[in-house]
Amino acid sequence: MAGLFQIDEELMGTAGAFSLDQLMELAGLACAQALAKVYKKDKYPRVLAEMDWLPLDIWRLQTQCDNMKITTLSPSLDAASLRTALNSTDVILDAIFGFSFKGPIRAPFDAALPLLTQSGLPIVSVDIPSGWDVEAGNVEGVGLNPDVLVSLTAPKEGVRDFRGRHFLGGRFIPKCVPLIFIEVRFK
Repeated sequence: MAGLFQIDEELMGTAGAFSLDQLMELAGLACAQALAKVYKKDKYPRVLAEMDWLPLDIWRLQTQCDNMKITTLSPSLDAASLRTALNSTDVILDAIFGFSFKGPIRAPFDAALPLLTQSGLPIVSVDIPSGWDVEAGNVEGVGLNPDVLVSLTAPKEGVRDFRGRHFLGGRFIPKCVPLIFIEVRFK
């Protein structure tokens, strides 16, 4: 996993010269493209995006959604609003945890993950399915089991056993960034 952090440092350093905002835009674009390719909007028009972001990011995203008249849920520890939202959802975009997530799943996510799984809706996970360990996979058995995975920059070791459709959103990596940081283990 240290190699993944090193690649990010290279991308935001002189080799890539990307800002964090630019990398986030590229990640969002990769997710949107994968989602649109697999789940056509005429059949799957309603996407529920589950995210755990920093307060400033949430404010920006909320403002953008409000400006574009996109319905959002207010953050809540109550599972009832999520349950209601799932009834009017066609596909779930899972971006709850990032690849650096460690430890047990905490509230309110310990209640949310089972609801997402039990919904029976298709799930697209970003980078690593929520609840999975980035190096060991779904060892606790409580993580989401998505139909589609969008790996950002490079696949993580923990998704070795993932059997769904897999997209790679890292075509922006300049050739001068040494990919030796990522040991190729998916032969």
